[in-house]
Amino acid sequence: MGVDKALIKQAVRQILVAIGEDPEREGLRRTPDRVANMLEELTNGREDNVQYTLFEGSSNMIIVAGIRFSTLCEHHLLPMLGVAHVAYIPNGKVIGVSKIPRIVVKYSRMLQLQERLTRQIMNEVSSATGSGDVMVLTEAYHTCMMIRGVRSASPLVSMVYKGKFNDSSLRLEFLEYIRPFRLNKFLV
Repeated sequence: MGVDKALIKQAVRQILVAIGEDPEREGLRRTPDRVANMLEELTNGREDNVQYTLFEGSSNMIIVAGIRFSTLCEHHLLPMLGVAHVAYIPNGKVIGVSKIPRIVVKYSRMLQLQERLTRQIMNEVSSATGSGDVMVLTEAYHTCMMIRGVRSASPLVSMVYKGKFNDSSLRLEFLEYIRPFRLNKFLV
């Protein structure tokens, strides 16, 4: 299902009128176009037919840390800004390193809940690598919580893991490694 930019533009004009603005004033004339283009860009994820190439290789653990992402909260359509940290234990093969950030981007380019995003990343990494041993931790600031309601700049941390990561010592090793790449080093 594609983005209906004409319908978005019409809806944005209606919202502007509903909040007492004049959509024809100079600063707002192109706002419906801008919002339609923004929503198209921010929701263009979910390529279901991606093929991943695996390479011969082995390691005790592969970690890609500090992958920046932004996504839209499905409850308020406001941004979440964060970082993802992904680890897996190879099963005799490794995936190209750029593919893990691509997986994060794929699932962040849709309306999201952070908890679901974290699980989707884990499931895709597991499927792409053939590994049953995967851990993903995401940290994000939710602007819906920062600029309205409670007005708190507290990040949400979501963590999922399976397989050998059920061992707490392996989780602690992962957490120790990603420490320099944690959210507070990058945002706000």
